[in-house]
Amino acid sequence: MHRFAIALVPLLLATAALAEPQVPLSRAEVQMSLSPVVRAATPAVVNIYATRVVAQRQSPFANDPIFSQFFGGGLAAPRVQNSLGSGVILRSDGIVVSNYHVVGDATDIRVVLADRREFAGKVLLADKAADLAVIKLDGAKGLPALTLADSDLAQVGDFVIAIGNPFGIGQTVTSGIVSGLARSGASDSSQGYYVQTDAAINPGNSGGALVDLNGHLLGINTSILSQSGGSNGIGFAIPADLVARYVAAAEAGQKSVVHPWSGLDAQTVDATMADALGLSPPHGVVINRLHPQSPFSKAGLATGDVIVSVAGQPVNAPSELAYRLAVTGAGNSADVSYWRAGALHDAQVQLGAAPGSDASPVAINGGTVLDGLSVQQVSPAVIDALGLPLDATGLAVTDVQGPVLRTGLQPGDLLLSVNGRSLQTPDDLKAVLRSGGRSWQIEVQRGTQRAMIRLRGY
Repeated sequence: MHRFAIALVPLLLATAALAEPQVPLSRAEVQMSLSPVVRAATPAVVNIYATRVVAQRQSPFANDPIFSQFFGGGLAAPRVQNSLGSGVILRSDGIVVSNYHVVGDATDIRVVLADRREFAGKVLLADKAADLAVIKLDGAKGLPALTLADSDLAQVGDFVIAIGNPFGIGQTVTSGIVSGLARSGASDSSQGYYVQTDAAINPGNSGGALVDLNGHLLGINTSILSQSGGSNGIGFAIPADLVARYVAAAEAGQKSVVHPWSGLDAQTVDATMADALGLSPPHGVVINRLHPQSPFSKAGLATGDVIVSVAGQPVNAPSELAYRLAVTGAGNSADVSYWRAGALHDAQVQLGAAPGSDASPVAINGGTVLDGLSVQQVSPAVIDALGLPLDATGLAVTDVQGPVLRTGLQPGDLLLSVNGRSLQTPDDLKAVLRSGGRSWQIEVQRGTQRAMIRLRGY
């Protein structure tokens, strides 16, 4: 044993000699810096100061002679809200992208560049669902602009830089890596699909740039996951591929972007499902429900099929499916691969807006117990706009004003029947309310729950 250990010593010494590190000969050999990327990118990231006027909602007791004594009536004076955020210049003539929650509904927008030049801004296109807004700077030309990256090429572990104006202290740069892809649930966006990063993002960074090491825009910083309100290393950015579609729409003169309607409910395939379907390893999303007018139904897909990719990109969550459809865009066809009966199939799905009807919301009035309620006949467009179940029936509540607020009804509720009479159109509801009587039993559905509301006449 001792002889073996002694024999190893020369070998170990020789190995150590071979592995001896080389001493750097100059400072340039040891210097690692992101400054070249930062210098190139920061001039295109701007500070945004937005002002919006927020109207006060009327008291639900304004017209009630008893309650108005205690709660008052009429409208309070409008309030002015100021917001602070960031934006990214994408065109030298002053096309800037930011978040909807920074500039949406703003009455005044002031944009300050890194070199302290100031411009007035005007919103060309704003989309609350995507949390994106495109702004045009008045009189701008020759501005520094970032190039959009192909966000589909991003990989977990890639180095990134976040640039913005946190807490209004001035332009700030933080660095990190791509921590995750295809993240959902980071905000209320219906197109929730985000690039996750551990680069510090704080309030005021919203609308700022997430930049790759080529100095290209990988995403628009939009939110953080935090209990304290400050950064804890979990930040999210809207991918550049979706940003590109909104910029193109704004430059084409569109005021809004049509969201492609899938007309289906789906869930992520887990290990148990994959085993039953013969799908290994587990991947894709399985269709649980399909509306008869769904573009996927028209393309030949059915309940139980597993969508595995759209446009050649994998789909592993419902939010990822929604994102892929949004990037493809309404008016275009999507190449969809799906798994059925142990084999892979392909289909061309023509994307478009949810089909609507000629019926507009109808306001209920005339001294009834539901005065102030607005309802609309259910259609795919109404289902999509209000987030209703695909099999929704009855009348959809679209607005609630005045005394009817006391009933607890909310936009998105479904009125199924009144006093046992099924409701299909607003005229059905009006007819029941005009039929007389002192009490009404209204069957209401909210989400998947049903309840009865009992009201008495005045």
